[in-house]
Amino acid sequence: MDKQNVQVNAPHPGTPFPAGYPQSSPAAFQGPPGHAGYLGPQAYTGLQAGYPIPPPGYSGAGPVSFPAQHQPVYNQPGGSAGAPWMPAPQPPSGCPPGLEYLSQIDQILVHQQIELLEVLTGFETNNKYELKNSLGQRIYFAAEDTDCCTRNCCGAARPFTMRILDNMGREVITLQRPLRCSSCCCPCCLQEIEIQAPPGVPVGYVTQNWHPCLPKFTIQNERREDVLRIVGPCVVCSCCADIDFEIKSLDEENVVGKISKQWVGFVREAFTDADNFGIQFPLDLDVKMKAVMLGACFLIDFMFFERASGQEQRAGVW
Repeated sequence: MDKQNVQVNAPHPGTPFPAGYPQSSPAAFQGPPGHAGYLGPQAYTGLQAGYPIPPPGYSGAGPVSFPAQHQPVYNQPGGSAGAPWMPAPQPPSGCPPGLEYLSQIDQILVHQQIELLEVLTGFETNNKYELKNSLGQRIYFAAEDTDCCTRNCCGAARPFTMRILDNMGREVITLQRPLRCSSCCCPCCLQEIEIQAPPGVPVGYVTQNWHPCLPKFTIQNERREDVLRIVGPCVVCSCCADIDFEIKSLDEENVVGKISKQWVGFVREAFTDADNFGIQFPLDLDVKMKAVMLGACFLIDFMFFERASGQEQRAGVW
């Protein structure tokens, strides 16, 4: 996976963006016949009817009136060849700005970038991830925003803010994990993560459920009403095989999707904490719940697979 270290000005100072992220919208794009005068993604300023108003200063998330098949596909400067950005589809009714990409996919691939400084020195750095669809097209880029002291003192149990950006470098999803208990023996103050889309507008939560043997979580909507369950294996150990966390109905009778920690090879597993995940869900699932499942993936990564310096990956009965 490409190593990206350059930082540019962004709406949130201190957030590491990959090289080449635009600081402003691209030059005007001339559309196909019948769309003369289209000015590109910067022309979008509206919100979907009936959705809460985001905080002041939020810049929106791409065009809404331009057919998806004619959308320009921006290659990330410095990115790997053959990995274009996914064209922005027409947003469905009631879709939060920026989540329209999720409306046409049933799978997300989450690839964590290898941090060379972390590999060589053991110094914990902010995590960065590429999010792709099943065709290998980039959907989003995710960057952790946590201070140095918190990262290296709290390790994998650290609270964090994860900022998820679209192809224009605009923050469309924010994940916030508070500092909570990391022991399965304590039934109080368990792990959770809040998902906001756009930033400042909660769309759901993932909360840990206490269980003596199994990792269990509940997916909740913005009103904190239970929607789905996540159930992981009793033994969370990555050894030459994928590890599946099943997404189930509330009664845990039906499996509707899964979050898989993918085996990436002995060398990478042994010497780095850069992980790959796959998230599968129904195509017609609400885009807000798809975003919440993405937040669940990051929470699971930090809880079970984010190895701090000098520590082994968590294994055995979780």
